[in-house]
Amino acid sequence: MPNTKSAIRRVRRVKKQTQINRIRKSKYRKALKDMDALIKSKNKEKAKKYFSKFQSILMQVAKTGIINKKTASRKISRITKKIN
Repeated sequence: MPNTKSAIRRVRRVKKQTQINRIRKSKYRKALKDMDALIKSKNKEKAKKYFSKFQSILMQVAKTGIINKKTASRKISRITKKIN
């Protein structure tokens, strides 16, 4: 249990931040699954339309530190190769 006022506030802050991070991480995972599904369905037109949104989501998540920026870039690069 936190003893000082600042520690109590910190616990509250960490709880909120954990929820936000969970939301962002699930958004990232969903984007990956959606893109994989589009690629496996051999529907390249829909995959190309979804790609800009996919790229945006990955970079947003990377910017906030949920995943590394290089990881996001690598995933985007590999998906690009699969689409084209």
